Amino acid sequence: MADSSISSPSLSASDESSELDAGCYSSSTTTAPPSLPDTADFSRSASDASSFSDHSGPFGAAAVSKLIAGRGSPAGAGASLRRLSMKPRADVLDRRSATAADVDELELVKERFSKLLLGEDMSGGGKGVCAAVAISNAITNLYATVFGSCCHRLEPLPEGKKAMWRREMDCLLSVCDHIVEFYPSSQALPDGTRVEVMATRPRSDIYINLPALEKLDAMLIIMDGFEKAEFWYADDGGARSFGSTATTTTSSSASPSPASSFRRSSAALHRKNEDKWWVPVPCVPDGGLSAAARKELRRRRDCASQIHKAAVAINSDVLGDMEVPESFMALLPKSGKASVGDAVYRAMMGGGGGKFSPDHLLDCVDVSSEHEALALADRVEAAMYVWRRKASASLAHGGRWVQWSKVKELAADDGGDGGKNMTLASRAESLLLCIKHRFPGLSQTTLDTSKIQFNKDVGQAILESYSRVLESLAFSIVSWIDDVLFADKSVRKQ
Repeated sequence: MADSSISSPSLSASDESSELDAGCYSSSTTTAPPSLPDTADFSRSASDASSFSDHSGPFGAAAVSKLIAGRGSPAGAGASLRRLSMKPRADVLDRRSATAADVDELELVKERFSKLLLGEDMSGGGKGVCAAVAISNAITNLYATVFGSCCHRLEPLPEGKKAMWRREMDCLLSVCDHIVEFYPSSQALPDGTRVEVMATRPRSDIYINLPALEKLDAMLIIMDGFEKAEFWYADDGGARSFGSTATTTTSSSASPSPASSFRRSSAALHRKNEDKWWVPVPCVPDGGLSAAARKELRRRRDCASQIHKAAVAINSDVLGDMEVPESFMALLPKSGKASVGDAVYRAMMGGGGGKFSPDHLLDCVDVSSEHEALALADRVEAAMYVWRRKASASLAHGGRWVQWSKVKELAADDGGDGGKNMTLASRAESLLLCIKHRFPGLSQTTLDTSKIQFNKDVGQAILESYSRVLESLAFSIVSWIDDVLFADKSVRKQ
């Protein structure tokens, strides 16, 4: 069978060489194609495979012919591969001593980075987002997958979820190891001569913020301390404990009538969170929590609050360093007064007294919900950039706008406040900061969303998304602890 497969209508190696020497493929000569037999073999012969390579050496026509002739027997193929210094792929895979865990982790890495390279476009049509947006969405989705099962409860995170968070975050954060910057350095040669070279080091923002975020992430392990607690949760009137069996027994013995304590804490908490009917109700014993448990809860709340403040500070710095998208600047109104409204504009101008207090302004403005607070923050932020643009245009040199930091420096050098536009921009910035402090759980503004959407810096995307999810988790822990303390206070008052 091997001889019949080689003896095809194609030219042999020797005939092909002689015809090439004779110039049979010149433009003036036309050769009729050979007639095909009844059963044509369309596989390339040895001469076709070697027509574009040298016919001498170990990869010549004779060696390839022997290789093809021996492919019918595994022993012949293995011998040919060994002569060509090649190893069969099956043998290499068989020698791999990978455990099931290694295989699973490798498949996870492949899946994660495949999605990042595709830019979340699984069709492969090139319509995906950039790498920065893809990795930001990956961190956000991972947070929702892992911590979305908490369901407003102070309970330990399952070991599987915790391992998934550590494993996949290590995979996503490994990108930062390769984001570096160059700096001048010196190197000593073997003969003692020192030369100047460009060395690499981690980028400054990643070098400063990423270790801090990893430390905050490790500190949020405080949720593991709620495995044995004196409180429990109830849904739809039925008491349910999240702790161990011993915890349930202890809680039941400490509370002879858990239904009554549930009704008291449920009524008090529903008055506090009337718009969040789906939130489970924390229940405490009839006499309330013990002094030690109450002290431990407050300590953990202070810890989570400090983590929240640190994550907010890092997230604000990273968002401040991101470039403002051109699409946002193009949609700005022509007047800052039209953006904030007449009442807020008059208050920002000082109301005739020349004094401005952002806290007093927020007390006068009707902001009864987070939705209204977010709408006010969007209007104030848009007006701030309108006034900044006008202040920069007034100090422009050569038709080019000056950055806001340069504007403040130039205004300080002139000895004034930089005019009305700069004063209004500064007051709008302080008002925006006051809104975010008064509503710590406020959603992202339109500008922040635009920055994240159009950002192309992978390092900034990782820092922003990582700090944002830690900020959200820390704020949730503080809120859940406040609910337990509120229920405890309500029970002790009755």
